[in-house]
Amino acid sequence: MASGRNPEIRKDRVNNRWVLFSPARAKRPSDFKSKSPANANPTQSKCPFCSGQEHECAPEILRFPTNSSSDWKIRVIENLYPALNRDIQDPTTDSQDYVLPGFGFHDVVIETPVHSVHLPDLSPGEIGDVILAYKKRIEQLSLVESIEYIQVFKNHGASAGASLSHSHSQIMALPIVPSTAAARLCNMKEYFDQTGECNLCEDQSKTLLIDESSHFFSIIPLAASYPFEIWIIPRDHCSHFHEINSDKVI
Repeated sequence: MASGRNPEIRKDRVNNRWVLFSPARAKRPSDFKSKSPANANPTQSKCPFCSGQEHECAPEILRFPTNSSSDWKIRVIENLYPALNRDIQDPTTDSQDYVLPGFGFHDVVIETPVHSVHLPDLSPGEIGDVILAYKKRIEQLSLVESIEYIQVFKNHGASAGASLSHSHSQIMALPIVPSTAAARLCNMKEYFDQTGECNLCEDQSKTLLIDESSHFFSIIPLAASYPFEIWIIPRDHCSHFHEINSDKVI
């Protein structure tokens, strides 16, 4: 880590998991003065994600609408303080490798140009556009040969790990599959091989059901691991997030 302070992906051989070490994350600015809700939405005067402050951000990857001459509604940009480095050599993963270069992609999705507007404030169509932005970026990242896993996530508030209050989410693309995701896929395949059934479909019990639509249903998992855990499951057996289309995002 000392040379160049580049990120590394290290294998924890005791717990059989990969751990990402990234010194650059410590340099992130924060507009949360504390973890108190009173500071949850400070002034937009110095916010780099607001409309008109684009010069304060890392390079833009894509925007909605795509016409660069019109006002943007959604921007996908490089993370200025990335956990992974897209500019270092792609790693060649070997079963005996326990330290890999921290190659990968770490992007930010700015969900709205308005500082005071959050994701729940958007209309269904606007939320659908955010999901389509995820889809487009995932499709781009999936073309990189060494990328094995792509994760979309959102932190809301300082206690969840967000450093800026302007509504945004993040996308990370990794050269390895995290152990939790690999175990989940393995368990689902084992269940299917034993029963011929999808265990997610079988979880569609009315006692666990929260809500449903023509394309999705949401449940409380029977063995929830934390309070308010919710799973949103597609009715169609699609394996990849980016298989969603514009009809299903609303």
